[in-house]
Amino acid sequence: MLSPSTLRRWSWTHKWSSLVCTVFMLLLCLTGLPLIFHHEIGHLLGTEVEAPAMPANTPRASLDQVLAAAHALHPERVVQFASQSDDDGNVWFVTLTPTPAPTEDFKSIAVDARTTEVLSRRPVDEGFMYVMFRLHVDLFAGLPGKLFLGFMGLLLLVAIVTGVVLYAPFMRKLAFGDVRRDRSTRVKWLDLHNLLGIVTLVWALVVGGTGMINTWADLLIKYWQYDQLSVLLKPYEGQPIVPAAERGPLQQAMEAAQAHAPGTKLSFIAFPGTAFSSPHHNTFFLKGNEPLTSRLLQPVMVDARTAQVTAAPQLPWYLTALLVSQPLHFGDYGGLPMKILWALLDMATIIVLGSGLYLWLRRGVQGSNASSSSASTPDMAAPPTAAPVAPHPSGAMARSEATP
Repeated sequence: MLSPSTLRRWSWTHKWSSLVCTVFMLLLCLTGLPLIFHHEIGHLLGTEVEAPAMPANTPRASLDQVLAAAHALHPERVVQFASQSDDDGNVWFVTLTPTPAPTEDFKSIAVDARTTEVLSRRPVDEGFMYVMFRLHVDLFAGLPGKLFLGFMGLLLLVAIVTGVVLYAPFMRKLAFGDVRRDRSTRVKWLDLHNLLGIVTLVWALVVGGTGMINTWADLLIKYWQYDQLSVLLKPYEGQPIVPAAERGPLQQAMEAAQAHAPGTKLSFIAFPGTAFSSPHHNTFFLKGNEPLTSRLLQPVMVDARTAQVTAAPQLPWYLTALLVSQPLHFGDYGGLPMKILWALLDMATIIVLGSGLYLWLRRGVQGSNASSSSASTPDMAAPPTAAPVAPHPSGAMARSEATP
């Protein structure tokens, strides 16, 4: 049993951690709901890039031809990254920038992997889904926005833990799941708020915790570049980027990388001079074929001139933890049924958050029913709030400011 003073401290912590983060958690849940179905909505709106239907045995063009087709649209730029679509292996996405250095000024070109025809050159920063994504990820504020939302996620976890501690003493006189429909509106919402809060507890902890970890993606990746990748690239420090005319065939380099890590498929390619490569390497980031291993990346560094593999460093534990956390946060590893479940839990969370705000705003309203109920069942002053839910098509590595 908690002493009265201890109970007051837990209640104070729960109340203020909830109140500070609730509005932002509501924003994240509301923006996250459409992002759960981003592929489906994209198909409905016609914004998803799709390759035209062709016979299954249609030969594929070489990677060199694909990149040449994209580069021909912007010859004044350099190819920074290239990746294959997760949904359609017949589509390549090529990122072109003024220089290999990280920048917000980029062009994204979709190219058919068989015919090298350009399928889309639509700007990335447009449309409803883009607005939802940026609000959900960083509030249009870049890294500071991500870190701010990460702090809100930390407050969320504090609110959930303190809400669990308070649940038993506050609800000890009621049966689990009991909603007192014969009482005032405020009491009914209080019971519903507490019920949904405890039912969604595990999900909220998992999704809230993994969401907070995902906000650290940029910092973790930059630390990896400084701590480990820089050691591998030390021999090339200060050397000029290998000119495009002196580079070996990219198709041969990709085949060498995949042969070095059998049972994997390509996630993305970082070209010489970019943040994820060296001046002398094409770095191929490969991933597994299973729902979990498809989130784990294996970098393979291939000499840009000779197309020979020179290094294949293992990702450190903190990046592995970051990548493993994404399927748990996004709910996009179990197909449409998992997405529907995540959406239902997200909507339940919105009710928890909204009812918590309602209870707080109505806290000063006194009525006969409210007075009698408060005498028997103390009010949990603010909600055990819920977690941000939203998949992003590219994952944390690709969400980084330095990635494609």
